[in-house]
Amino acid sequence: MPDEFRFSAKIPKAITHEQRLVAADVLVEVFLSEVTCLGDKLGCLLVQLPPSLAYDAANAEAFLADLRARHAGPVVIEPRHASWFTEDVTALLYAYRVGRVAADPACVPAAAEPGGWPELVYVRLHGSPEIYYSNYDEPFLDRLGERLRGYAERAREVWCIFDNTALFAATPNALSLLARL
Repeated sequence: MPDEFRFSAKIPKAITHEQRLVAADVLVEVFLSEVTCLGDKLGCLLVQLPPSLAYDAANAEAFLADLRARHAGPVVIEPRHASWFTEDVTALLYAYRVGRVAADPACVPAAAEPGGWPELVYVRLHGSPEIYYSNYDEPFLDRLGERLRGYAERAREVWCIFDNTALFAATPNALSLLARL
């Protein structure tokens, strides 16, 4: 990998979907022990939540406090339930220096824009209109390039991940975006 390349690691579903962030301290410890072997190549950790996981302040805070006690690096969360898009959640994410993913497609309008910790922006593109399958067209990529430039003016770190992999559109979309940047 080139010197500047870093990996974004997704927190396992055993933590996010099965444990639903509750009593996951041992699983978090195991995951971190595995990904920290990447050393300087470890970039952002992604916590993608299941669409059915409604916001629970006590559980969310306990999970983030435990994660932050073990890992100081960049962390983003991708909530997919409307209850996570409130001022209280934004304040919690800010307090723990956790960015909120800007997702496409967005489960609610606010999910299309980054939130939480403002120094970290993470855009995750799943394919739209058909999730995981749709290719992004040139006008969309033009607009995305402009958005990313704007984010880079205010954030310390900007990530853009294509997850429209079912028909192999992610790599050509990423390369096309990279050429624009």
